[in-house]
Amino acid sequence: MKIKKIAALTLSTAVCALALAGCGGNTPAATTTTSEQTAAPVENAEEKTTTAAPETTAAEEKPEDDTAEEAKPVILTVSFGTSYNDSRDITIGGIENAIQAANPDYDVRRAFTSQIIIDKLKERDGLEIDNVEEAFARLEADGVTDLTVQPTHVMNGFEYDDLMEVVRANADKFESVKVGAPLLTSDDDYTNVIAAITDVTSEYDDGETAIVFMGHGTEHESNATYAKLQSKLTEAGKTNYCIGTVEAEPSLEDVIAFAKNGGYKRVVLEPLMVVAGDRRRGRFMENCSH
Repeated sequence: MKIKKIAALTLSTAVCALALAGCGGNTPAATTTTSEQTAAPVENAEEKTTTAAPETTAAEEKPEDDTAEEAKPVILTVSFGTSYNDSRDITIGGIENAIQAANPDYDVRRAFTSQIIIDKLKERDGLEIDNVEEAFARLEADGVTDLTVQPTHVMNGFEYDDLMEVVRANADKFESVKVGAPLLTSDDDYTNVIAAITDVTSEYDDGETAIVFMGHGTEHESNATYAKLQSKLTEAGKTNYCIGTVEAEPSLEDVIAFAKNGGYKRVVLEPLMVVAGDRRRGRFMENCSH
């Protein structure tokens, strides 16, 4: 399942349309995957990837139902979420559709981590989307035994930590549980993302334009992801590319200083996010006014 490659390509598509376009270090239970690898099973002494059926006597055994259809394996995509319907269909929906197309033998399901967004969509649109706990309860009720959990987070921060807590609490309810890493985890991930974002902005790469990618930013230690991405861009010779954040470091002031010190004539502002929602859209517009 080339899930992370799909996410990288979808991120590059989201970069093309700011008006159309939440956040995520590694936990022991998560297995880092490259863009070409299938997510590996959860491996933790406190978790079970295979649950053996309890021994039963002949009298306790139930006759097999040959007509019963075994539940398909499931890929549960976990996203922060957005209340913008058009954006959701293009970004989160685009990732889910691509995963489904690449894995036709799987049932692809959705869960959001933002309860505020879930409640808003239910009240405003009558649209019901599971949070992670509800999604796991539904999977168990539906008799799913083979589960792959794939976050659409850019990095593994607070949202990913919360997700892993739910995975640990429910892993023994399934025969197999596999967890994919967020988009920027391995060195190969950085290489692939850099290739995607520089390709989609190549028309601006004229030596006179500062190309700025703004992430959300987080108080989590994983905020160091942005500095690492900047370092790898510089190593790749993309010295006119700048990584900033809306709510952390590198700050907007850092971005402005980058553009001024570099003597650039123009600045192109792009989102380093899967989805740009209410607060993110407002911050982007404020940033553009500088």
